[in-house]
Amino acid sequence: MSDVIAEPTFEPPADALAFYEESLRLLKESGIPFLLSGTYAVTAYTGIRRPTKDLDVFCKPGDYPRILAFFQKHGYRTDVEDERWIAKVWKDEKHFFDVIFAMSNGTIAVSDSWFSEDRITVYGHQVQITPPTALILSKVFIQDRYRYDGADVNHVILKQSDAIDWKSLLDQMDLYWEVLAAHLLNFRFAYPTERDRIPRWLMEELVERLTAQIDLPAPRVKVCRGRLFSPRDYVADVAEWGFGDVVGKGLEERHDPVNLGH
Repeated sequence: MSDVIAEPTFEPPADALAFYEESLRLLKESGIPFLLSGTYAVTAYTGIRRPTKDLDVFCKPGDYPRILAFFQKHGYRTDVEDERWIAKVWKDEKHFFDVIFAMSNGTIAVSDSWFSEDRITVYGHQVQITPPTALILSKVFIQDRYRYDGADVNHVILKQSDAIDWKSLLDQMDLYWEVLAAHLLNFRFAYPTERDRIPRWLMEELVERLTAQIDLPAPRVKVCRGRLFSPRDYVADVAEWGFGDVVGKGLEERHDPVNLGH
């Protein structure tokens, strides 16, 4: 799906609009590869329009310091919120954009495979967006009390199944194949007439893995992988019930109802 043209779904205030226009202009001037994701990509691939007031800029981990350094030279303030996955570029105390280079749980980093020729026109600039496969990867672990992106995953599969690199999706989710299987089962439930949009070989592979797993003994290490979905929703598991922590979030992050992740 190359040369996609989509208009922004939300008209921000004039000062914010100027900030977004300038930010995208500078990002393009930097020559550093970046992608626009989030609502803009969902709109481009599904046609679903909804309000958005921010920019999610994705880049490879090795490129995020370059982006921050470039904007610092142009008078912006930068903040590495969490060196595992996110930084911010600030114009002032009100306007900023996120620079995301991995998923907040540390499972997947942005890589060359996330880049394609798919583009949208937004705020007067034509920019690359996360292709369907990468867009799914960016959303499969967002399963929180306050935010669940499963509907976005379903809609991208529904509208872009032919453009999804299913082999790459499985490869990148190999360690977390159960999460992928759960999303695909949800899609099959939501759209029973559209089940064939998911390749038969993929469902057979996942079912085979599940069948082989059923008779295996339980793992010896007691961990709660629910923490990969939502650190705050699985606090009791780690703090009270004896499960090992696989995320390593600080206590202030575990209880913060505002930090929604991606």
